[in-house]
Parts: sequence; structure tokens; C-alpha cells
Amino acid sequence: MTMVEINFDGIIGPSHNYAGLSLGNLASASHAGDLAHPRAAALQGLAKMRHNMALGLVQGFLLPLPRPNTAFLAAIGADGTEDRRLNAAAWSASSMWTANAATVSPAADTADGRCHLTAANLVTMPHRSQEWPDTVRQLRLAFADSAHFAVHDAVPPCFGDEGAANHMRMAASHDAPGLEIFVYGTSGGAFPARQHQEASRAVARLHRLDPAQTLFVEQNPEAIAAGAFHNDVVAVANERVLFTHEQAFADSAGTYAAIRDRLPEAEFVVVPAAEVSLADAIQSYLFNAQLLTLPSGEMALVVPSEAIEHPRVRPYLDRMLAGNGPIRTVLPVDVRQSMANGGGPACLRLRVVADPATVDPRFLLDEAKARRIEEIIQREWPESIAPDQVGSALLAERVIAARLLLLDALDLSELA
Repeated sequence: MTMVEINFDGIIGPSHNYAGLSLGNLASASHAGDLAHPRAAALQGLAKMRHNMALGLVQGFLLPLPRPNTAFLAAIGADGTEDRRLNAAAWSASSMWTANAATVSPAADTADGRCHLTAANLVTMPHRSQEWPDTVRQLRLAFADSAHFAVHDAVPPCFGDEGAANHMRMAASHDAPGLEIFVYGTSGGAFPARQHQEASRAVARLHRLDPAQTLFVEQNPEAIAAGAFHNDVVAVANERVLFTHEQAFADSAGTYAAIRDRLPEAEFVVVPAAEVSLADAIQSYLFNAQLLTLPSGEMALVVPSEAIEHPRVRPYLDRMLAGNGPIRTVLPVDVRQSMANGGGPACLRLRVVADPATVDPRFLLDEAKARRIEEIIQREWPESIAPDQVGSALLAERVIAARLLLLDALDLSELA
């Protein structure tokens, strides 16, 4: 089998809007009430997928979940008197950020030699807590080959789990046995710590990971308080390399030592706070990037355009590239519509190490599928959604119909 890393990006749904539902996500809060552009958002996301395909990488996708979520509205007895934010939660297109869809452990790390995926319960935020049952349906379709995959329901909601956004894997190569690093929070001051240590430990047990090759690391409470609501806002790993902010972890020195003890070839690219502050990192989403191994073997960092445009982040990146470090290329992408809601390039993708031949081919992107997706988006996705349109019966009809047309075009109508 040919084991490679496949990035599954979320297609941005037709109900994409700025309701500011995510406490602790500074970008989401600052753009609450703005006019959103679902069509532009989805096309930007698709362009990013094409960008990765052009690099020679295998690219997958996941579909938007059903929105507005009538089951959620029924469960809260919605009758028009409920808080506006609860109604907006039923419309949220937040499943686009597939880094929160699940935690993934490749076959090389698990006791049964299968790739394990556990859907994240996302209980901290109402608009996200409703996602996981539909996410599991989709994961069980995409990864239906039980000889190679095991898909688990979310862990109990008493333990908050935010998926791969708080999970990193390091290894000599994608297909080699690796070290799995679960990052949890304990305090964020005014903001919630979304990842519970017990949730991470439950996932590790479900995935039958080797305890000797599993680390549980505390995120720096200062990072959470500054707006790093997930670890992937301040750190990203790929194969032997960890690219991280100096203030990402509560015990940075202990974390690096524990990693190197288990993976001697580990390399750390640590960005000093004196050069890029936590505020700069969170504003630019420097670390919410895709750190990728190209077919040449070199590593590339796919960053949002905002990082390249930042007055302190750009000089740091230039200095990094001028050195002889492991990250040799920085590639900017435009995902501004997602960024305005608090999600950069890393948020938009779920990494799965697997043989592409074992994945349902309907979820793997090629140029023919990309053209079909683009045509549907151009024709059916709303050009804009204003805050006062959320909840509109007319808009609901359009959003529902647009998603169903996309499912039909991709031969995935069983997800209707």
C-alpha cells in the first residue's frame, strides 16, 4: 500500500455568515454582523484545494452539513422567541473547518493496524456541538473500508473535544510509526479552554495508541487568554518538524524534551515572542498554516495572505527562509472569508494518512470534480448574506436546494 497524507478540506457551505458565535475567537467576534459572501468563501476554499493539488499532493474534501439544522431548532423548541444567536447557530457553516471534524491516528500508530478517526463533540459552543452526528455519517461513508479504518462516535459530552485542532503527530515520515501529541487546556481567563485532558485520553484509548508514543501537553493559558482558542493557532507539526510559537505550551522546555526523547530526529522551529508576539501570531494566523511535505521531500508552509502582509510576521518569514532550516518555502493563499470568521488554512483541512485507494473515491478531488463543484458554487451559492437574512424562509430554501444540488453532482445524495 502507498501511505500518504491526504488533506480533506471542508467545502464552505451556502449558509456561511458572520454571527460571531465563537467566544474566544477574536476574528469571529470582531466581524460579527458583517456582510458575508458565501460564494466567494467557497471559491476561495476550492482554490486552496486546487493549489495543493498543483503541488502534487493528494486532496480530499468533505461536504457541508445540512443547514439550517431543523433538528437542532426542534430540540430547543424554537418558535421565534428564542435568542437570535440560537437561531443563527442552526445556520452556521462552521463544519467547513474540518480540523475540528475528528482526531485521526494513522494505521502505523494503532494496535490493530487500522487508521482510527474519532468525531469531535465540540460541546463548548452550541453552533458546533450539533455537528458530530452528521460528521460521523460522512466519515463512515468516506472511510467505509473496515479493514483499513475505524470510525468512532464522539466521546461523552462531559469532556470537551475539539478534534485535530488540538492534536499533532510527529514521525520520521508519514508512513512510519509516530508520536501523537494531544494538547489540552486548563484555563483561558475570560475565554473557555475547549480541549479537556480526559477527552484526549479517551481518544488515545479508543485509537489503541502506544502509551510510550503518546504525549499529553498543556497549552499555555496565556495563549488561550490571548485568543488561541485551539492549539493550531500557535503550533503546527509535520513529520519530524514542529513549528511553534515560543509561548504555545505551558512547559515549553519540558514539551520539547519529551518529544526529542521519543523522536530523536525531531526539529523545532520556535518563533520568539520578541519577534512575533502572541497578538501578532493570532492576528496573522501564522501558525494556522498547512505544513506540508512536497513530492520533492522539501517542506512548505501554506499561510494565509494576512501573514505575508503583516508588518512583523513577513520579516520573520523572510529571516526563516534565509536560514538553513527545514521549512524551505512559504506559499500564501487567499482565504479571507474564512479568516474573517476565525479559520485559516489549517482550520479548513483534516489530515488523514492512508492509501488513497482505500478511501471512497467520491471524496477525493480531481480537476473534473473541482470544475463540477465550482459550477454549482458559482450558480447556486448566495453572493452575500446579511445578518438580518439569517432565519429567512426564502434564504433557507435556497441554501437547502444549493447543498442538495452539490450532493447530486458528486453522487453523494445519500448524505441529503
